[in-house]
Amino acid sequence: MSQADGTSGLPPTRRGGRWERYRVTHPFSARDLALLWGAIAGVLAVALLLGWALDMKGGVVLVAAAPFIVSWFEKRRTVFQFDAAGARFGEVLLPWSDVTQFVVSTSPAEEYALIGARLRPGASLPHGAPVAPWTEAMPVPIHVAVPRSRFDLTKMTAKARKYAPSHVRIVLAEPSGERPAV
Repeated sequence: MSQADGTSGLPPTRRGGRWERYRVTHPFSARDLALLWGAIAGVLAVALLLGWALDMKGGVVLVAAAPFIVSWFEKRRTVFQFDAAGARFGEVLLPWSDVTQFVVSTSPAEEYALIGARLRPGASLPHGAPVAPWTEAMPVPIHVAVPRSRFDLTKMTAKARKYAPSHVRIVLAEPSGERPAV
């Protein structure tokens, strides 16, 4: 499940100027948009203040702050992501060496899909990781609920085969048991 030669630890792949990854985000909410526009207005106010007080170009502050605002906003909206660094469940990053499987539960009756990680024996959750209670729907300690409208198992499986380390598998958790994702 990694790149062309099947070994892990290769440098991450770039396509079209972006690092390859699989990411699921929360939908835009009014609160998120208010925070984004508030951050933009705050930076604009600082730029105008610096321009007036220090007689410097306010555009410099805007250009310097824009990548940080965008990065903060995207990180805030991310529910699940895997990339060259590992797998991210909300704010918690698990290194690839600790992850053995992604466990996915997609009950047709639910509006959310559950994505979790099964850890290698002896691995512990990072400090501050929320430990979810064990349920039949999701039998792993760390998982997130993602909107079904934003989750695509086929795309996740294809990206994992292409970019995740070869030891990581994706399994579907069903009431009858677990089976490999195809």
